[in-house]
Amino acid sequence: MPSETLWEIAKAEVEKRESNGSEGDGAEIGEKSVFFIGSKNGGKTTIILRSLDRDEPPKPTLALEYTYGRKAKGHNTPKDIAHFWELGGGTSLLDLISIPITSDALRTFSIVLVLDLSKPNDLWPTMENLLQATKSHVDKVIMKMGKTDSTAASEMRQKIRSNMRKDHPDRELIDPFPIPLVIIGSKYDIFQDFDSETRKVICKTLRFFTSKSEALLLKIRGVINQLAFGIGKSKSICVDQNKPLFITAGLDSLSNIGSPPVPDNDIGKFHARSPMELWKKVYEKLFPPKSIDTLKDIKDPAKDPQYAESEVDEMRIQKDQELEQYKKSSSKSWKEIELDS
Repeated sequence: MPSETLWEIAKAEVEKRESNGSEGDGAEIGEKSVFFIGSKNGGKTTIILRSLDRDEPPKPTLALEYTYGRKAKGHNTPKDIAHFWELGGGTSLLDLISIPITSDALRTFSIVLVLDLSKPNDLWPTMENLLQATKSHVDKVIMKMGKTDSTAASEMRQKIRSNMRKDHPDRELIDPFPIPLVIIGSKYDIFQDFDSETRKVICKTLRFFTSKSEALLLKIRGVINQLAFGIGKSKSICVDQNKPLFITAGLDSLSNIGSPPVPDNDIGKFHARSPMELWKKVYEKLFPPKSIDTLKDIKDPAKDPQYAESEVDEMRIQKDQELEQYKKSSSKSWKEIELDS
């Protein structure tokens, strides 16, 4: 019996992986990336550590941080690698979003948005600013990818559409997020003590805004493992406002969500140009965002109170004063030169 060629061995290995259910989600690719963004002090680091079975206290995230995890699908198989990125500072460091999202990583990239449910007034602006900035950059990367590899860019768009069944009633109304997205509601222990009407508004708003929301750490590991290692894929759904939401992409619908939680005769008072704008106005009427001064982004992490260190800060103030003095003296020198000329 003739020995198998290298090509026949490789072909058999691919067929074996496909028969084990590896196809479809890029599971044959040994590396995936998961990018955590969301509310400041919302629990992103804790979720990552729990997902990786790391029993260590979380530390404040400085700007953009990276870690990784490994997991084998079975005995005597190479371990898959998952790259975990985390953006600190809430919405204050949006410029850093572009660093981990590259054309090379995009096909196996996922976003996890962590929202602090205990602060409903911050929920909409945090959600909107982070998702808009992320989507804008992803769209640019896909557009750039399309110029060199139109097939890959087209496959990415088709893949995200495939999460919604062809007979879904909202298929033509929805513009899905360009890459896999999961929204996790943190601090559910505080949220569950809110009054029923408050919980109802927040739950319906999250259902309208995105495809998946999760609020229990016991289930989060399963969701993250699916994103990071392609292990398991839940098809369950829970939309009961008295329980943690769990909504897999494509299983909810606008008809099930219903209209914004205001009396029908009051909806006309909200002058909105789109359903998204209507929901935003209704939500912000019930939970007004903080003043512009309070929400103002801290562009310089050195001025962020959470990173305060007295000795360093005193030296920084001294150096800033020296810099200002230098600027003033330099400005005078240039004026004298202009006058002389």
